Amino acid sequence: MVDPQTSSVLLFKDADKPMHPSSMAKMMTIYIVFEELAAGRIKLDTRFRVSERARNMGGSRMFVELGSEVTVEDLIKGMIVLSGNDACVVIAEGLAGNEDSFAERMNKRARELGLVKTVFKNASGWPAEGQYSTARDLAVLAWRTIDDFPKLYRYYAEINWTYNNIRQDNRNRLLKITPGTDGLKTGHTEEGGYGQATSAIRDGRRLILVVNGLTSMAERAQETSRLMEWGFREFTNTTIFRAGDMVVEAPVWLGAQDKVPLVVGRAVLITTPTGQAASPRVVARYDGPLPAPLVKGTKIGTAAVTLPDGRVIEYPLEVGTDVARMGVIGRVTAMIQHYLFGWLS
Repeated sequence: MVDPQTSSVLLFKDADKPMHPSSMAKMMTIYIVFEELAAGRIKLDTRFRVSERARNMGGSRMFVELGSEVTVEDLIKGMIVLSGNDACVVIAEGLAGNEDSFAERMNKRARELGLVKTVFKNASGWPAEGQYSTARDLAVLAWRTIDDFPKLYRYYAEINWTYNNIRQDNRNRLLKITPGTDGLKTGHTEEGGYGQATSAIRDGRRLILVVNGLTSMAERAQETSRLMEWGFREFTNTTIFRAGDMVVEAPVWLGAQDKVPLVVGRAVLITTPTGQAASPRVVARYDGPLPAPLVKGTKIGTAAVTLPDGRVIEYPLEVGTDVARMGVIGRVTAMIQHYLFGWLS
């Protein structure tokens, strides 16, 4: 369990142990589809033809018809809401020609996203030798999906959907029973058991949870719901700096003013156990004095925040206001004073 806004790990058990990702692997396929949409290379009404291989896929299905052409939007819903293995094959063949080539693309993108202990062999998570992932990698993928595609992520929250006159419920029961849940994917294989990558948001605070190896759909729903409630109840976030807040004043060399505020461009939050005071150590790091002229928004250094668990996270520091260069006479005087008093000292 992680709080992605503060990069805090709230719960950790075998998070780096290789496991069968099952249908949670579909998140990578969906991520690539979202990238294609965002780049304009495909549209929601783009259609892909259903091959015999796609039509004959086993397991959870969208029930596409052989030879039909299905829109990308319907395939997205088919993969997310219905966990359709057939929909994944249609997407893979439509984007890469065949599923093996698409799996290569999945692996390349996974490495670029930092999923260092993940190997995909197909687009759906169908059991295959050499296919594995970790809870940590899937949590990273979940967060990148949410953060990179906020408008498309909404598809993960659909509770049910009807295709080809067949209505199916989303297997993610937390969408109905746990407040704030808006994604992501369940999964099940005989080798891996029942698993789920879940995300929920309450009062602007988001948590991501990945579990696997449970014994039934009921246990999966019960345990993920219980852990989500625990995470929201037992931990809280505290804002240390708001976006635009000054962290330190830096000296300016040959500027119209002697000092300039260095600010953070985005809010700095930390996660602590509920009731525990937040008292992080903050160190501003930059090379000073800063030579004028200075332009507001220019990145100058970093604010290193030491969290209660000892981790250090660095946030960019920016110039908070424009600083003009000192006039000629002022610059000459300042330089004389600098060299004179510098030599005397």
